[in-house]
Amino acid sequence: MLTITQMREKAAALLDEDAGIRAAAVNQKRQLTGQEQDRITQIYNEVEELEASIKLEEKGEAIRARFNQSVDEPARPDPTDDGNGSYRAPGAANRPKPRKGDGFRTLGEFLTKVAIAQSPGGLTDPRLIQAAATGMSEGVFSDGGFAVGTDIAGTIMDKIFGAENLASRCTRFTISNTSNSIKVPRIVESSRADGSRWGGVRGYWKDEAAAMTASKPKGGDCQLSLENLTVLIYTTDQLLADSAALESYIRQLAPKEIIFKMNDALINGDGSGKPLGILQAGCLVSQAKETGQTAETIKYENIVKMWSRMFSDSRPNAVWLINQDVEPQLYTMSLAVGTGGSAVYLPPGGASDQPYARLFGRPVIPMEQCPTLGTVGDIILADFSQYLLADKGGVESASSIHVQFLYNETVFRFVYRVDGQPWWGAPLTPKSGSSNTLSPFVALATRS
Repeated sequence: MLTITQMREKAAALLDEDAGIRAAAVNQKRQLTGQEQDRITQIYNEVEELEASIKLEEKGEAIRARFNQSVDEPARPDPTDDGNGSYRAPGAANRPKPRKGDGFRTLGEFLTKVAIAQSPGGLTDPRLIQAAATGMSEGVFSDGGFAVGTDIAGTIMDKIFGAENLASRCTRFTISNTSNSIKVPRIVESSRADGSRWGGVRGYWKDEAAAMTASKPKGGDCQLSLENLTVLIYTTDQLLADSAALESYIRQLAPKEIIFKMNDALINGDGSGKPLGILQAGCLVSQAKETGQTAETIKYENIVKMWSRMFSDSRPNAVWLINQDVEPQLYTMSLAVGTGGSAVYLPPGGASDQPYARLFGRPVIPMEQCPTLGTVGDIILADFSQYLLADKGGVESASSIHVQFLYNETVFRFVYRVDGQPWWGAPLTPKSGSSNTLSPFVALATRS
């Protein structure tokens, strides 16, 4: 026997199916077929049976409550319930109307309503309208699309910020609805010599100066202005009619494409209309190749020197990013010992180490966005906690039936507003020792 909640969920799913059938007919500018009319009639009959069962169960709960008897599941408010457990077919006089501020149960339901709103003569569900931001009506379709609700958007963002995405390793800021940019303070520091640390702050021991000399940091700002990362996904009208299948399809494709583009931007982005990638940043340290080193090779000496150029405070957070063509070079590296040698790339778990092999104790992550073997960026040592990322905290969605009208396809557009750049403005010269500069982002120079 179903609980009241389960019966309500089943009724809601049936009504979603009804909405999908109608949306398909609207998109194709046609009347309902006989088969579709029969299915809608069957849906209404099933919903009415569930309605009767819900009323009976609620009546039983009320009676048991009067006699102080426990119930398995108390009735809970439902956004699609009219107060007495009643469900009605679309258009019925006493069926509760969705209200602004109500949420959608699933991403599939949300996307179906977006498609209907954009269809000729289609009505806009009040739940699609979010609070408009100052200076830009982000809740109005014609001005930028419908914002995905917080709960639904959260599941998409969880995938976007999953372990395989470099964005999950960045220092992230969420910008409010009333702003499209943020300034993050940056200490202008290029040397660790006395008088240069933190951009000019200096400390003194008591006997070093009879009168203390004032000092102050030299600061600057990282300006992050949101850019639009857009993803288009084409769906057939058959898929649109099935909200559950549509949701599964979208949840797979939209986050994956956003992840791919974000990883590419964080590595290679030129900062024009997209985040500034670490390979284009002023703070990147490029470690020179060894004298006489053969083209398209990586030697153990390269790895040692790259590690020595990583700022010590960044080492615990650093990861190695490699083009997959680099792997054979790593596994065949050796350290010369007399006339022989020994392998040096031996992960703690050997070849079975999961999920990543390690080099100097840090994960080695293959990234197809890394440049090809032998060029700058084929192997990178990076601490992304020193990379600033700002976004709106969610995505927007809109749809169009016009782009692929002749093919009975609807196009969904997802917009992720984001920007980013390294926190450091330049490499750092250490106080003493080597004259080599240090950075949280180190790459191996070209070997050609």
